[in-house]
Amino acid sequence: MIDINVFWKDVLAQNREKLPAYFCEDARIRWHCTNEEFTVGEYIRANCDYPGDWDGTIERVINCENLIIAVVKVYPKDFSSSFHVTSIAELKDSKIIALDEYWADDGEAPLWRQEMKIGKAIS
Repeated sequence: MIDINVFWKDVLAQNREKLPAYFCEDARIRWHCTNEEFTVGEYIRANCDYPGDWDGTIERVINCENLIIAVVKVYPKDFSSSFHVTSIAELKDSKIIALDEYWADDGEAPLWRQEMKIGKAIS
C-alpha cells in the first residue's frame, strides 16, 4: 500500500525523480474535468512542468480494498488561488494502476444561489 501522504507531498513538490515509483508502468491517469488521459510519463511532465511552487492539505482519505480516495486542497505558496481535487487511486501490487482525478477551482457560490439566500460557508 502506498502512503498517500508521501505521494501527495511528492506531487505538490513536483518531484520528478520520485513520482514514477508510485505507478505501474502501464498506469493511466485521467483528469475528467478536462477530458484528458495521460501515461505516467505525460502525467509527470504535466505535473512537474506546471508553473509555480505548490502546497496543499489532505482533507480526507478513504481506503477501500484496492482504492485510495483522497480529497486535497491545493494552492500556490503565495496563496493567490486554491483548488480542490478528488483523487481516486486504484492499486495493483501496491502501485497505482489507475488514477482518476476531478479538479475544481475554489470560489464563491454562483450569484443565482447567493440571491436565493440558502446555504452557508463551510467552516
